Amino acid sequence: MVLSLALGACNSKPKHADPAIWHVAGPGGEEAWLFGTIHAAPAPLAWNTPPVAQALDRADEVMVEVANIADDAAVAQAFASLSRTPGLAPVAERVPAARRKTLRDMLAARDIREADLRDVETWAVALTLARPESGSDAGNGVDRAVLASASNKRVVELEGASAQLSIFDRLPEADQRDLLDAVLSDAGALDDEADLVDVWRRGDMARIEAETRTGLLADPELRAALFTDRNRRWMTRIAAEMHEGHRPFVAVGAAHMAGPDGLPALLARAGYTVTRLD
Repeated sequence: MVLSLALGACNSKPKHADPAIWHVAGPGGEEAWLFGTIHAAPAPLAWNTPPVAQALDRADEVMVEVANIADDAAVAQAFASLSRTPGLAPVAERVPAARRKTLRDMLAARDIREADLRDVETWAVALTLARPESGSDAGNGVDRAVLASASNKRVVELEGASAQLSIFDRLPEADQRDLLDAVLSDAGALDDEADLVDVWRRGDMARIEAETRTGLLADPELRAALFTDRNRRWMTRIAAEMHEGHRPFVAVGAAHMAGPDGLPALLARAGYTVTRLD
């Protein structure tokens, strides 16, 4: 998911974490592990708990949303290649009048001129504003840490940066405007994300599920495109890897593990035994 949890402080002592992880077992001895990550954090996290370390050791491959997530230049290029179309309406005209002051305030806080966004597609404006102004640090993201720790294992990419951003790019303009409106309506929460990082550290899936039913994911069309449809595609890929004899360690955004549409529930309904590990 593109729900970055962020602030700064790369050189802080890693914070203790007890994140959620699940074991998946198939009737023929197939195995996989599901690990919900965050894409950025206020400080380095001691994410590699004994259950996580044991799962990584037993897995023969790692499945992630974006394999080159640490290549900032490549991700930025993917964003740039999709995000511009000449002749678009001014950004202020793409939001309800009641949101225009919030839009101006968020742009000013991020030192972005409205004129610079004239040719930027609405979804890309939304993602730009969704980054907390306080300076998120993707270098503390658990996805990157998992990939670094598993450098000797096969990496399977579930989407890739271009494909992931294309999900937003393919949204109808009305849905893109709903996305931008949701970001603006949540403006007060975007820069108070330490609480959500703590929720992840505690492995509080009930709270994470509640978060997946608010904001932009409360919109049915956006929820389908950004959450449920992706989870179903990923579940099919995970099952295929297990069927081929692989033992994947699946590390994707923690929101994708939550609720009846999350990966653990989908795999359980598909006949696998899914157990949360302590």
